[in-house]
Amino acid sequence: MTTDTVLVINSGSSSLKYELIQAGSGLSVAEGSVERIGEDTSLAGLRVGEQEVRRDGAPIADHEAALRTAFDLFDEAGANLGAMGLVAVGHRAVHGGQTFYEPTLVTDELIAKMDELAPLAPLHNPPAVLGMDVARKLLPDVPHVAVFDTAFFHDLPAPAATYAIDRDVAQQWSIRRYGFHGTSHQYVSEQAAVFVERPLTSLNQIVLHLGNGASASAIVGGRAVDTSMGLTPLEGLVMGTRPGDIDPGITFYLARTAGLTIDEIDELYNRRSGIYGLAGANDFRELLKRIDAGDDAAKLSYDIYVHRLRKYIGAYLALLGTTDVITFTAGVGENNPDVRRDALSGLSALGIELDEHLNDSPARGPRRISAATSPTTVLVIPTNEELAIARACLTVI
Repeated sequence: MTTDTVLVINSGSSSLKYELIQAGSGLSVAEGSVERIGEDTSLAGLRVGEQEVRRDGAPIADHEAALRTAFDLFDEAGANLGAMGLVAVGHRAVHGGQTFYEPTLVTDELIAKMDELAPLAPLHNPPAVLGMDVARKLLPDVPHVAVFDTAFFHDLPAPAATYAIDRDVAQQWSIRRYGFHGTSHQYVSEQAAVFVERPLTSLNQIVLHLGNGASASAIVGGRAVDTSMGLTPLEGLVMGTRPGDIDPGITFYLARTAGLTIDEIDELYNRRSGIYGLAGANDFRELLKRIDAGDDAAKLSYDIYVHRLRKYIGAYLALLGTTDVITFTAGVGENNPDVRRDALSGLSALGIELDEHLNDSPARGPRRISAATSPTTVLVIPTNEELAIARACLTVI
């Protein structure tokens, strides 16, 4: 029996994803999800080895019911959690503010503080707290650990972390650049160093985490020196439902002239902007189908997405001076060769040359997609935030 098995839980607003991982070997023992929580019909599934069990259709009212369903699926698959050497439960936590920047045992005090931080990550912190509450109730004899997306960016250099607003206001309200997807950026940058067989401390890197949420980071010697997301996950790249960089004056204009409330603007920015707001679809696969069908709005949204991405790549190339590795990761970054090609096209003068054949390859593992003559190595590395969270748990317990 292994003694390093961790259950990793990622609680979303209407979903619950979970994975059972042997942290040392990285082996995924089981993984599953519960989707459409609180809706008329819900979807639940679990994979254990080659076996898959599902329970679709019946409504699952809340996150407690979702986690109970997940445990029921384990029993149905004949996989008893208590017999699997479970040593911890790891929880993905998005915003730790200035208080939490290391993997931290979940306590009542931590949950209370995360509730206070909810306005900084309204889509993410509340369901994460709910997931912690429920999991502690159902697994009371196992330590629970929160691993924070913001942790990797806690030590950003002051010029990168500081906003140019009244410093007393910023200090009073803890306003700074926190950054997100840090678990992914750290994991991928470390794997990139392994792939190119060079010490992490010797590399200047750009990591592009392109999923429904999207962020970029500049990393020197394993330490982040800048990142695109800011106080909240709204800033930076164009995302599935979020706008990324936006003139702050638009907020005042919408409030004063359009008569929108703060809550309505919050809803607009978090749920009805980005690719979805521009084209009516936030799934990139659907977006590409619409482009192929001649949808002008879909094509414009794609062009805006790539335009913003290129701006950040260019900015980080200038910031780093010399860039050894650029890595694409997450759903879009790993699976969309067009985005990778368009983001880096015409940059040969800056030392970036793609190999079109390698870029178009259907391969799914870590791989190089740059030409052999390219001074900058371009990689695609699948992220594995769950494994990173599992290993972070072991450092605590």
